Amino acid sequence: MHKESIDPDASLGVVHLTVSDLDRSLSYYQKSIGLNHHRTVNGTAHLGCGERDLLLLTEKRGARLAHRVSGLYHFALLLPSRLELGKTVRHLIDNSTHISGSADHAVSEAIYLSDPDGHGIELYRDRPRAEWVYEDGSLRINTEPFDADGVLGELRKGEISWAGLHPDTVMGHIHLHVGDLVTSEEFYVNVLGFDLIARYGSSASFVSAGGYHHHIGMNTWAGQGAPPPPQDALGLRYYSLRLPDPESLSRVTRRLQAAGVGITEGSEGLMINDPSENRVLLSL
Repeated sequence: MHKESIDPDASLGVVHLTVSDLDRSLSYYQKSIGLNHHRTVNGTAHLGCGERDLLLLTEKRGARLAHRVSGLYHFALLLPSRLELGKTVRHLIDNSTHISGSADHAVSEAIYLSDPDGHGIELYRDRPRAEWVYEDGSLRINTEPFDADGVLGELRKGEISWAGLHPDTVMGHIHLHVGDLVTSEEFYVNVLGFDLIARYGSSASFVSAGGYHHHIGMNTWAGQGAPPPPQDALGLRYYSLRLPDPESLSRVTRRLQAAGVGITEGSEGLMINDPSENRVLLSL
């Protein structure tokens, strides 16, 4: 049977996290990462770039990060250029912000950080699609050393002042811990309609809409059969998946209903759970 794909213009919206100290998190995300604090409504802080919300933070005092559970591996903010990545790296270095890792993934260049609660963050820039390499029909995504000299060298080519993340920064992708890769792939590919782009052995998969390198990453690195985190834990509350128009949202909804996936309708959109109980908000 032919798989019905999700609309090629589907994209990620916001990522909503539970944090243990909202003031501390706001300071980190504004001063270190460079997001703007747009507003706080009913105890939830909305942060983003330009006018776009990208990250929501809700405080739960005393909450702890759970381990070997499903949930967030990292969320990834996509910067619009290598120059903007270089400016951000320079800012992080100048402000002694800890960078936990970095890599050249062939399709992108990325750095990795953790917020004060241990939530994973990726900041990255994409190479132009014309430079992406396909081998035997599969997109090459690998992990090579990060060219820090090259990225920082971009600062010689343009304005180097840093006033936070560029307004064109978007939520590029999210990477999730899941309990089982087979059932997760089945859900994201055959129900939501993403295309399978790449696998890392039997422990990680990457799926996308519209030929992107990945909108959703999923792995079993927290353990096969990893359970969802307890209700009082830090971590991912939900992430949003934006559809470009009502008809594309309706097509996804029909596939969810046919698969017997529970749907809760709210003011912001339709809330569902993936097979590992990662919550997904479907919205326009």
